[in-house]
Amino acid sequence: MKLAVITDSSVYLPQAYIGHPDLYVLDIPIMINGETYVEGKNLTIQEFYPKMQQASSLPKTSQPSIADLDDALTNLEKGGYTHVLGIFLSSGISGFWQNIQYLIEEHSQLTIAFPDSKITSSPMGYMVTSALDGAQAGHSFEQILAQLETMIAGTEAFIMVDDLDHLVKGGRLSNGVALLGNLLNIKPIMYFNDGVIEVFEKVRTEKKALKRLVEILDQRSGQRAYKTWIIEANAQGKAESFRERLLASGFEGDLDIVPFCGVISTHLGEGAVAVGFTPKAEW
Repeated sequence: MKLAVITDSSVYLPQAYIGHPDLYVLDIPIMINGETYVEGKNLTIQEFYPKMQQASSLPKTSQPSIADLDDALTNLEKGGYTHVLGIFLSSGISGFWQNIQYLIEEHSQLTIAFPDSKITSSPMGYMVTSALDGAQAGHSFEQILAQLETMIAGTEAFIMVDDLDHLVKGGRLSNGVALLGNLLNIKPIMYFNDGVIEVFEKVRTEKKALKRLVEILDQRSGQRAYKTWIIEANAQGKAESFRERLLASGFEGDLDIVPFCGVISTHLGEGAVAVGFTPKAEW
């Protein structure tokens, strides 16, 4: 088996996997004030936030290009690959996953699977790297798929947003709820519910919201072995404070702080902090 893994640029990948010869990343464009950017090519995450702050309207994002995926699959056929895994951002926040299913039949020389990650960012990145590691270790395509399905089923993410207006413009909250929330200093905790971002709880004040996130993680951390991340949208200080609270609560295990990409930060808003956790791969 010669396996290629394709993902999209909403993913967070450890530096060691960037440029992996069997990994292909599809671009998700960000449109700001009529200009089109691709993070990592003509835009850094450090440049993104000032551009978003200064923009006359909220940046827009689009799906990855289906034509680019089609071309990638054709090139993989020519390059001697036999199997392909496509791990893309959740079908609950993008129509891309639904729109690409026909390509499986279009490229019949390849054995292709597009499991719905139901997530994005670092948990999705861990699924990507685990698939690459599984292939390197000699596991079969079926074994890798089964491991991915276990990881997908056990993945959760909870998000505390700083600015409710981004959620309104993204269609996640009504304008009335946002106005009331801002007036009352409500910090809604969002979560991925079967791949869709929804309100989990409405908490008064950021301090209480962070405390509640610690409680949520404490409840789940003893159930199985997880990889855990704190993910921040230009909120490093807040993320570090959250990490310290978790460690003080007795949390043990991996706990990395990583950034959201611009694509996701567009919809969550600057200042958002999330915790994501995924069952560890059993290779």
